[in-house]
Amino acid sequence: MIERKGSLRLCGVLVFTLALCFPVSAFNQAIPKNFRVEGKITDQAGAPVVGAEVALSSGSFSANKITDDEGRFLFEPVPSDGGTLTVKAQGFAAAERRWSIREQNGVQLTVVLAPAPLSEQMTVTAARAETRVSDTAASIAVLTTEDLSATAALTLDDALRQVPGFSLFRRSGSRTANPTIQGVSLRGVGASGASRAVVLNDSVPLNDPFGGWVYWNRTPRESINRVELVRGGASHLYGTDGLGGVINFIPRSLRDHTLSLETSYGNQQTPNASLFVGGRFNQWGLSLAAEASHTDGYRIVDERERGLVDTPAGVEYTVLELTLDRMISDRGRIFARGSVFGESRENGTPLQTNRTHIRQLSVGSDWQSEALGSFVLRFYGGAQVFDQDFTAVAADRNSENLTRSQRVPAQQTGLVAQWSRSAGTLQTLVAGIDARQVRGASDELGFFGGRATSAVGSGGRESILGVFGQDILRIHPRWFVTVGARVDRWRNYDALSTSLALAQPGAVTVRQFDDRTETAFSPRLSVLHKLTENVSLTASGYRAFRAPTLNELYRAFRVGNIVTTANEDLRAERLTGGEGGASISALNQKLNVRGAFFWSEVTRAVANVTLSVTPDLITRQRQNLGRTRSRGVELEAEARITGTMTLSGGYLFADATVLEFPANTALEGLLIPQVPRHQFTFQARYADPRVMTLGFQGRAIGAQFDDDQNRLQLDRFFTLDALVSRSVARGVEVFAAVENIFDRRYTVGRTPVRTIGPPTLARFGIKLRMGSR
Repeated sequence: MIERKGSLRLCGVLVFTLALCFPVSAFNQAIPKNFRVEGKITDQAGAPVVGAEVALSSGSFSANKITDDEGRFLFEPVPSDGGTLTVKAQGFAAAERRWSIREQNGVQLTVVLAPAPLSEQMTVTAARAETRVSDTAASIAVLTTEDLSATAALTLDDALRQVPGFSLFRRSGSRTANPTIQGVSLRGVGASGASRAVVLNDSVPLNDPFGGWVYWNRTPRESINRVELVRGGASHLYGTDGLGGVINFIPRSLRDHTLSLETSYGNQQTPNASLFVGGRFNQWGLSLAAEASHTDGYRIVDERERGLVDTPAGVEYTVLELTLDRMISDRGRIFARGSVFGESRENGTPLQTNRTHIRQLSVGSDWQSEALGSFVLRFYGGAQVFDQDFTAVAADRNSENLTRSQRVPAQQTGLVAQWSRSAGTLQTLVAGIDARQVRGASDELGFFGGRATSAVGSGGRESILGVFGQDILRIHPRWFVTVGARVDRWRNYDALSTSLALAQPGAVTVRQFDDRTETAFSPRLSVLHKLTENVSLTASGYRAFRAPTLNELYRAFRVGNIVTTANEDLRAERLTGGEGGASISALNQKLNVRGAFFWSEVTRAVANVTLSVTPDLITRQRQNLGRTRSRGVELEAEARITGTMTLSGGYLFADATVLEFPANTALEGLLIPQVPRHQFTFQARYADPRVMTLGFQGRAIGAQFDDDQNRLQLDRFFTLDALVSRSVARGVEVFAAVENIFDRRYTVGRTPVRTIGPPTLARFGIKLRMGSR
């Protein structure tokens, strides 16, 4: 018994000794523990990324989650205290991060996603169906939410100037320019105020139905998810206005309750606010997008030539857009959208003003079926009124006299119907139809000596119908061939002009214009060959067209002391072009370089041709030139230095020349006006929502001519913009933005008076973000 007690006592001593010698941590490791890993996925602007795929791995354990409406994820239980997180989301580059419970120390993980390299992004514009940019032969530029939020530009058109090849008809932007000169040109195609590219918002055209120009302020900035630009002829899918390319505003999709507001105030008395707010209630969604802005502007005439009549050119506008939609299971939606836009401008003298009012309604549906494909349907219609007053300014610029007062009412209705379907993994088919009806007029009072002396009215109707189809073939894992074509037929009819002398009342003079019908066939063939996964070669050939607008056919206008008359005999512009290029990715897609050679010839290009010149008046008329050519080189590069720092830049050389014009051979060999030979842009961005966002945008524009005779040269210039922002609370960000830091006063126009670009604009503001982007 004593021996047994001694044995027990000895065992107890041994156990106690082992307990002292063996580390307590060993017992802790032997006992299984479960951990909690949680965090949030955001973009570089700090907005949550919804629907991101988060993969957690730790030894033999792995799990996957999808981020919720606030971009959050949670893994529980996790049987290890360290491992790797891998995050993937559409439109973003994949991110990988090591995690440790010790490092986390109870604080949630935050993973910031950078935009995907261009080659990995998806586009819906180039093929009118969702395709990967790297599988598309077209020249594409994509501006993401991060790109737009890191630019100092106040207006959308100024933000788009970071894309080489993008330009409005004149150098000035929508902040000060008359709307009739806000038509867009890509790659130097075009020599007048009407756009040579179609501008879309959710598949509905924004080009003015009467004049072809664009009201860039009609789309609130906060309602935009991204902008896609396709350069080169695109009439095979988009018909008229797609002569030089496509600009597509992709709207935000409403997933949950969200609020996005940006408001700022700057010099020149420039308040601005842009809002997007919405919510989803079961299958229903309701959103409101709005924007309002005002600026007193600046005196656009050079200081050395100003007189008493010169006043600041300012603008004030408001836009409201209300959208109601309903989900159809998980396959599609139906929606209705109404918008109201109002704008008033002062154009640099007391009497030169214009006002615009636009109302538009669109309804549509998007639907997808694995068996039948994808369907897009849009009906839209609207009415608008554009009022403008013109004056003659005295030679000493100390007085002005009203010469014309115009009212331009216009209405349009339209239809877009499109189908696309993947036939296996090697083929994608696209087909559709576009139709549009436009009615417009120009009602004008002529003045002399302060009295109305004449009443002139002119206008007409236009109907256009287009049918298109496209086949995207993957004939080999490294070969993609795209074949597309479209047939358009349009008709101008019920056109007339009436005039009545008011000084000596008499009979009304009526002139009927003949009805006219034209047809265009626009084919395109593109080939893409992937030499490796990182090197691709592309080649494309195409034809495109642009029908003359009712404005060009029937409305005259005046800018300064230049009068431009209409021409009811204008015919459609026809373009034949081609391009070839290469794209290269290196350093695990951190460096992307793309280059292309392009060539296009336009027959019957519409330009403003000078008829006579006097010291007080320059008279021009819209005419079809015989043949013009634009050829050149386009280069773009992007380098992701780190996960938070990106450098990018682009260069465009465009040789745009008049080749033939039998009506005036003196113009042959001259450069097309308003097209610079050299354009260079660069952007530098540092974005970390935990620290700050810092962005720089620079733009260098070469010399160009303001007139068809190449007598009025506009010198080259360089401008630099900057933006800095910092998060101060959850969803709250303050920022400062400066456009034209060095206050470069470059020449915008010579009419023949020299007008100049905007001075420095400095703004301070706040951004609010709630919910998903």
